[in-house]
Amino acid sequence: MESQLALELVRVTEEAALRSALWSGRGDKNSADEAATTGMREQFDSVAMDGVVVIGEGEMDEAPMLYIGERVGNGQGPQMDVAVDPLEGTETVANGLNNALSVIAAAPRGQLLHAPDIYMHKLAAGPELAGKLSLDDPIELTLRKASAILGRPLSEMTVSILDRKRHEDMIKALRNAGVRIKLLTHGDVMGAIETCLDSEVDLYVGSGGAPEGVLAAAALKCLGGEIQGRLIPETAEDYERCTRMGLEHPEQLLQLEDMVGSEGVMFVATGVTSGEFLRGVKYLTGQRAETHSVMMYSGTRTVRYLRSVHHRFRHSDPVAEVRTQAVSSL
Repeated sequence: MESQLALELVRVTEEAALRSALWSGRGDKNSADEAATTGMREQFDSVAMDGVVVIGEGEMDEAPMLYIGERVGNGQGPQMDVAVDPLEGTETVANGLNNALSVIAAAPRGQLLHAPDIYMHKLAAGPELAGKLSLDDPIELTLRKASAILGRPLSEMTVSILDRKRHEDMIKALRNAGVRIKLLTHGDVMGAIETCLDSEVDLYVGSGGAPEGVLAAAALKCLGGEIQGRLIPETAEDYERCTRMGLEHPEQLLQLEDMVGSEGVMFVATGVTSGEFLRGVKYLTGQRAETHSVMMYSGTRTVRYLRSVHHRFRHSDPVAEVRTQAVSSL
């Protein structure tokens, strides 16, 4: 059942990727995101499940599509919590850069953390370091622990972190410790996943979106890695949103199981633009397009890659179409 549902969910991320990739390099992140969201929502209608969005494009009053609490699927099949990011890396696509993804995580009802769209402190690591580090430790102690466990000097370790002004002090501490730093312009989910891949990255640290933290947790659960997090509610409204979503203590330390539970978790993604993890959408001749996707399931720790060629996919210039529609409406 898990394999069949994962295949159906891949069709959803494929559709989102195919539509949003048409906007790659066009400098319009909003249109790219809208294209991905529309494609994902339409394709969800044919998926055999009774799904509820717990991580989405915002709350009901803020998002017209794929909002938190929206029902997805055809209502027949397993009851699932669903976390979505139709386009992980909107600015990445707008600027024609690498590592943009369309992502879905799903788990049996009640297994995924209902996280509001606020920041979260994060620490992610691969299987060798899973269960052996703590987000509560100062970064310098975390680095020393990781160095000892991995059996490598700090100078041979790599830590990834979003290149943001809020991280200036942490980046300085990392440089003082002597580790290599991979500065990420975007891609919070991919930054955490990379710690579990055959890459140079040992740790992912810093703060990013809480919804992206849950999506990353689903992938790391399947890959044997770990992520810890702590929400950063900055206003009374943030606190109220957290408690409304069932978080009695919004600033508690969240372990991997707090974010994705202990039962079978699925994670699927399709590359929009190429990166270390997945190849991006490639438009072929004769109205064909190629996508590259991944399917993971925590129950068996299985990771499957899927290359698909889509026939009769119309990949015309979306900007030209928008202009034509605008002129015809005059």
